[in-house]
Amino acid sequence: MTSHAMNSRALNLLRSLTRTNQLRFRRSVTSQENVIPEVQENLQNDYLTDSFGRRHTYLRISLTERCNLRCQYCMPEEGVKLTKKLKLLTTDEILRLAELFVKQGVTKIRLTGGEPTVHKDLITIISSLKSMPGLESVAITTNGLTLTRQLVSMQKAGLDIINISLDTLKEEKYEKITRRKGYPRVIAGIDLAVQLGYSPVKVNVVAMRGFNDDEILDFVEFTKDRNVDVRFIEYMPFTGNKWDTEKMVPFNEMKKVIKEKYPDFAPLPNNPNDTSKAFHVPGYKGQLGFITSMTQHFCGSCNRLRLMADGSLKVCLFGNAEISLRDAIRSGCSEDDLLAMIGAAVMRKKKQHAGMLNLAQMPNRPMILIGG
Repeated sequence: MTSHAMNSRALNLLRSLTRTNQLRFRRSVTSQENVIPEVQENLQNDYLTDSFGRRHTYLRISLTERCNLRCQYCMPEEGVKLTKKLKLLTTDEILRLAELFVKQGVTKIRLTGGEPTVHKDLITIISSLKSMPGLESVAITTNGLTLTRQLVSMQKAGLDIINISLDTLKEEKYEKITRRKGYPRVIAGIDLAVQLGYSPVKVNVVAMRGFNDDEILDFVEFTKDRNVDVRFIEYMPFTGNKWDTEKMVPFNEMKKVIKEKYPDFAPLPNNPNDTSKAFHVPGYKGQLGFITSMTQHFCGSCNRLRLMADGSLKVCLFGNAEISLRDAIRSGCSEDDLLAMIGAAVMRKKKQHAGMLNLAQMPNRPMILIGG
C-alpha cells in the first residue's frame, strides 16, 4: 500500500470519529503500562506530549531539499533524487502547519533545508512566523554562503538566532568537503552576524576523523576574539550517508585534546533541553559546545519535531517512521483531523534513537532530505 493510500485511510477513519471518540482514543493509549502515570491526564488533551512525558516545543521546518553545496556527509556522492515541486509544501502550507503547531505550544521554530536561504519566500516566511502569538524565537541553520547579501533583510524580518555550518578553517578543505567554492564568503557572513548583534553566533562543526579532527584547537582559537559558539557535532551517518563509524570523533576524545592545550577549559551551565554541552576557555570572547548524539544521547529531554519539505512529519531524527501532513491538508482535513494525526505520531515516539538497537542497520533518508 502506498503512503498516500495509507494516509487516505487514516483520514477517512479520523473523519468517522467524533471529537469525543478522538479523546477516548488518546485516553486508551495513555492507559498503557509504559506511560508515566503523572502525565497521563495531561496527555489526554495535549497533542505534543509523548508517552514518556516529553513536551515538544521546538519545531524544525525544512523549507527545501535544494542546496547550493554538496557536502560529503550530507549528500551521497551520486546525489539524491529531489521531490517534485508539486509534492513539496507551498509557502501557505508551511505557514498553516507552523501556526497549528504554535497554537499547540511550540515556542521555537528553526528553518533548515537543504539550504533554507535558497527558498524564494524566506523573508516572507520569517516575518509571518514572527507575527504568530506565542512563538518566542525563529532560528535558521545555513551554510552561510549568501549571508552578506541576505542577513540584514532576515534580521529586519525578525530572525532571532543563526547557526552557520562550517567544518574547516582551511579553504582547500572547505572545497573538498562541500565540493564547491565559497569559504571567504562564509567567514564574512559569520563576522557580519557578530556585527549585527547575534549573540552568540553559533558555528556548527561536524567532527570527522581524518578530515578535520586536526583542526579542533584551531576552532578553539576561533572563539578567542569572536563572540561565537563553536559546536562540535559527532558524525551521525545514516545509510544514505554511507555508514562509517570510523569517521566519528567522540566527545571525550575531543575534550581531552582541548584540555591538554587549555588546562582551564571548563564547563558552563546548560538548560534542560540543550543538545549542546557548553564549555569555554577563560578570557575568550566565545565558547564551545559538544553535540553528543552518538556517545551520550539526549533523547530523555528531546523536545523536537521535524517537518520536512515534502510535508512529512518526523518525530525522531533517527527514525524512518513518517506521516504526511501534506496529503492530509490537500485532502481537505480539518484542524482536528490534523491534530489527531500529529498526536498519534507523537504518542508513538520511542524512548530513544527511534527504538533501534542497531543504528547501523537503520534505513533513513540522506541528511539533506531530513534537515538535520
